[in-house]
Amino acid sequence: MIKAVVFDLDNTLVDFMAMKRQAVDAAIGAMMDAGLNLSFDKVKEHIDGIYKELGIEYQQVFDRLLIDVLGYVDPRIISAGIIAYRRAREAALKPYPHVTATLMHLNRSGIKLGLLSDAPTREAWLRLCFINYHHFFDTVVTFDDTGERKPSPKPFLTVLERLDIEADCAIMVGDWAERDMVGAKNVGMKTAFAKYGDSFGNQTVQADYILDDIKQLLDIIRLHNA
Repeated sequence: MIKAVVFDLDNTLVDFMAMKRQAVDAAIGAMMDAGLNLSFDKVKEHIDGIYKELGIEYQQVFDRLLIDVLGYVDPRIISAGIIAYRRAREAALKPYPHVTATLMHLNRSGIKLGLLSDAPTREAWLRLCFINYHHFFDTVVTFDDTGERKPSPKPFLTVLERLDIEADCAIMVGDWAERDMVGAKNVGMKTAFAKYGDSFGNQTVQADYILDDIKQLLDIIRLHNA
């Protein structure tokens, strides 16, 4: 029987990579308009390098960019970039199709819901609150809560403990096979791969279920709980 569903956040509930691309592109254009005398492609390449080195959630990426290329942080340029980034992020941060309806159905069915993300706590909650999802989940566990990233067992065991659910009664839904699926399987959880959010396209996936649409999760739960 499935008593709880644990979701990854980025590229499982929301299209994080599309949002990130649009927000960064908007910021680059705004910084160039504010006086950054570099080509769009050159700035984009530098920002991509910073994210590759320090992680996609690195919060001082524009400060680092300006220090690298100008030697100092120009307040006009960075302010223009931050405002454009935030506006574009808000416009682009949207749930995948059928996510809201699926979460509502699970809530009504009495299924416990957890969220497990490698994002920093503040960023995860900002995204959840912006799309008005913060009320759906019984618990939210982020990297800051455990100090370890998936597929380490600690994040998975932490979310299960907070939900008060045994591993074999929970299913993990995520888009990253190596982290979400492997980590969940190793602690005894059932697994459902969010193929619709797969930003890699070349992953070797070993999961109990493959989801082309998140609403298929409801049929899986019905099957187990019949």
